[in-house]
Amino acid sequence: MKTPPIKAVKERFGDKAKLVSAVQALCTDELWLDQLNKEKGLGRVSNAKLLRLHATLSEVKSAFGSRAKLIDSLLGVMKRDKDAGFRTKLESYATPRLLDLQKSAARRSKPATAKPAKPATAAAPVKKKTSRTKKAKAKAAAAPAAAAPSAKKTAKKK
Repeated sequence: MKTPPIKAVKERFGDKAKLVSAVQALCTDELWLDQLNKEKGLGRVSNAKLLRLHATLSEVKSAFGSRAKLIDSLLGVMKRDKDAGFRTKLESYATPRLLDLQKSAARRSKPATAKPAKPATAAAPVKKKTSRTKKAKAKAAAAPAAAAPSAKKTAKKK
């Protein structure tokens, strides 16, 4: 079962104030577009959102170093390095959105791994199994027998 956000905050940071200060330390101009309400601040943001934001900013900082390098990596993966208009559009996106785009683009750009083909058995064709009731089994068994007399009747008429 998943741990509640308040429990995760207490285990990893002690209390919410320490989590807010850790997120604020990561919210530099290199990693963060400041779209935060100045009156409310990060103190009023939910624990779950703060934990996700801390994880995202930590991952971007460790993997790429800054938003600019993340955008460069994203453009490289998408093979749109020289597209200045697309770069300016990406620069307006929030860091979590950029990271999500980068992950999905990297996943798409990987070559598809082909599954090994199963060896074919040409000797026996595969029969389809059917589950029948007693009445259907009796009808199916009677059908070939019923077809045979009708063939005899047509042979006699000729």
